[in-house]
Amino acid sequence: MKTATGSLAAAALVMCAAATAAEPIKVGVLLPSSGVYAGLGNDQALGLELGFDDFGRQVAGRPIELIYADTESKPGTGLAQVKKLVLRDRVDVLVGIISSAVAAAVRDFVHGAEVPLIVSNAGNDDLTGASCSPWVLRSSFSNSQISREMGPWMAAAGYRKVFLMAFDYAAGHQAMEAFRGGFVAAGGTVVGEEYPPLGETEDFGPYLAKVRVADPHAVYVFFAGGPAIKFVKEWAAFGLKGEVQLAGAGWLTSALYVDAQGQDAEGALGILNYLPSIDTPENHAFQERFRARHDRAGSEFGVAAYDSARLIVEALRTTGGDTGDRASLAAAMRATRFDGPRGPFRIDPLTNNVIQNVYIFEVQAQGDGFAAVVREVIPDVQDPPNGCAL
Repeated sequence: MKTATGSLAAAALVMCAAATAAEPIKVGVLLPSSGVYAGLGNDQALGLELGFDDFGRQVAGRPIELIYADTESKPGTGLAQVKKLVLRDRVDVLVGIISSAVAAAVRDFVHGAEVPLIVSNAGNDDLTGASCSPWVLRSSFSNSQISREMGPWMAAAGYRKVFLMAFDYAAGHQAMEAFRGGFVAAGGTVVGEEYPPLGETEDFGPYLAKVRVADPHAVYVFFAGGPAIKFVKEWAAFGLKGEVQLAGAGWLTSALYVDAQGQDAEGALGILNYLPSIDTPENHAFQERFRARHDRAGSEFGVAAYDSARLIVEALRTTGGDTGDRASLAAAMRATRFDGPRGPFRIDPLTNNVIQNVYIFEVQAQGDGFAAVVREVIPDVQDPPNGCAL
């Protein structure tokens, strides 16, 4: 026979369990809403919101709450924001980061705090290489993963002399070294290289003059966002379009801004992990949903965030919505696999980097605008451990 006290205690436990089940799952979103990469941050925010709408904003009765923080693409600001999200807001998961420098700045704090971080853009090789952490997973790409396959492809296509150019920071150097390795091994020659200062370069003219003197068959570059738009326009204005083949990591002519580059971008070659023109049911569905909301094509930035939302939701379903055991949540993320807009998606258990297809493409006129047309698909591109020991 239950006593009144026993019944009250049992009721209290039920009420406590119900309250716990209803507690929100807090996701800290680290994206720039100001600064040089604000446009990329905004596109990722749109992809993230669409992803949670499509895959679920509630798991096991717990609503998913997104808490946004502006990194400004500055390492110091990014570190301050991640500390706020973890220590004050008590987030269960972190997602985002555009800048490789910001990613490097927050790595040690995230590792020590033992909060899962899904990097949805920053490609710093070290994050899933020598500085890897069981708490840091990448849903986007590594800088080397994107550029590595382009070197041998360009050499085989007859571009035997190439000039390299990227901003003077980790991502730029990593991309160029990845390209160089495969290109030289395939018999190509690097005839020159330049690394303009990041955030200070207002005129690419002096660097383009050096390209002309070097007389290469092609130039391979790594630029994104506003600087990419500027570079492509100055490339054409300098008279190099039609004389030297322009190629680069695919953010050079992203779907997000290729129409702003217009005819200046036509004919450029690129390599990337996502293109709006991928012909699969999953990509068609994503593009239809994104276009219905925003009246334009979804870009590689939006897709990486969209897939990040799915990764979080599916991992949470695996754990039954439990966020108390963060190691189990991170393990569930590593075990998640699906076919998304970019193709097959899975996390490499050796590095926590994503394994994915990459696409070599050419920019061509399409209707009233310009788009990437796939030339070759390279499946299941996977990084070597590069010093990672998880």
